[in-house]
Amino acid sequence: MIATLPRAGVLTTVAAVAVSATLLRGQQAPVGYDDTPMQPDGKWRVHDIKRPRPPVVSPGPLTPVAPPSDALVLLGPGNDLSKWQATDGSPASWLMSGGVLETGKGIIRTRAEFADIQLHVEFATPTEVKGNSQERGNSGVFLAGVFEIQVLDSFDNLTYADGQAAAMFNGAELVAPAVVTVFHNGVLVHNARPFWGPTAHRRIAPYIPATARGPVRLQDHGNPVRYRNIWLREL
Repeated sequence: MIATLPRAGVLTTVAAVAVSATLLRGQQAPVGYDDTPMQPDGKWRVHDIKRPRPPVVSPGPLTPVAPPSDALVLLGPGNDLSKWQATDGSPASWLMSGGVLETGKGIIRTRAEFADIQLHVEFATPTEVKGNSQERGNSGVFLAGVFEIQVLDSFDNLTYADGQAAAMFNGAELVAPAVVTVFHNGVLVHNARPFWGPTAHRRIAPYIPATARGPVRLQDHGNPVRYRNIWLREL
């Protein structure tokens, strides 16, 4: 499974970035834990407060990326949400205007399910900066319905290292686990990394082989995160 998120924050204005830098100078220590299970590689605990955060890498110019000719467009320039639904099967109720979708109540998912894909997502965290750590511009893109790639306003935001934007949030017999390669703002942040199990908070969930195929899900975390130009290619 391959996921590509190369244009995170393309809708965010320069003014918003300047404001966020000002507001966060006095931010408190990051939320984190020292009582969670060790990750399978034995290096750090889940959401470990002591784990070093990744270095800041400045991306190149952020511009929309048009879908290739064989792509399935899940979110295009219009206001069509027909490829999405709520988790109970009812129509997706998030508001969409001018091709931009804003998070609403509850998680939405694609009607179709997929296995190996290349996925492109453009997102923007709120222009007005509110909250700290995991309460700032939090959302998520779930692959196969269970493996989360984190969406977060990470700019000058002190939070645990495995909760930053583009982080991989994390039994039975298994041939091989799902593997992900992620580009965040055009910068490679995960190269063919396996998932340890479905996304869970403060723990490692057991791997379920049946999750090799599933929908793309977008998470509501109580923050008005915006999405546009979502497309995928089945591999």
